[in-house]
Amino acid sequence: MSGHTTEVLVGGGVVAAAAGFLIYASQFAGVGAQTGAYDLSASFRSAEGVTVGTDVRLAGVKVGTVTDLDLNPETFRAEAQFAIDQSVILPDDTAVVVASEGLLGGTFIEVLPGGSAFNYEPGDEIQDTESAVSLVSLLLSFVGGGGAE
Repeated sequence: MSGHTTEVLVGGGVVAAAAGFLIYASQFAGVGAQTGAYDLSASFRSAEGVTVGTDVRLAGVKVGTVTDLDLNPETFRAEAQFAIDQSVILPDDTAVVVASEGLLGGTFIEVLPGGSAFNYEPGDEIQDTESAVSLVSLLLSFVGGGGAE
C-alpha cells in the first residue's frame, strides 16, 4: 500500500504544480477575462502574423489585445477586433499599423494616436490602417530591382 500512496501523492503534486503554472501563465500573458476594456475594430488589406491574442501597443506599451480576426468575404480584407484598456482614450483620427518587432520578432498592432478633440466610442471602427509588409516580397523587390540600371 505504501507504493500506491506514494504514487497518489506524486500525482497530486504534479497536478497542483500544473494548475499553479496555468494560473501564473494566464495572468502573465494577459489571457483571461479583460476587465475595464472597450472594443474597437479595424480592416486591413493584410494582417499577416496577427492572431487572436496579439498585443495592441501604444508607444511600445501593451494597451490591448486582438480578440477576433476574420476575413470579410465581400471586401477580401482582414477584419480585426481588439479590446483596448479603458484608461486609454483614443482620438478618432488614430491610425493602427500591423508592425513587426524585427527580422525574427513577432507581430503586433501599433496604435498611432491622432490629435482630434473627439474620441472613439466602444464598437467604433478605426478607418486609418496600414497593413503588414511582407519581408519576403520586400527582399524580392530589392533583389529584383538591384540589378536594373
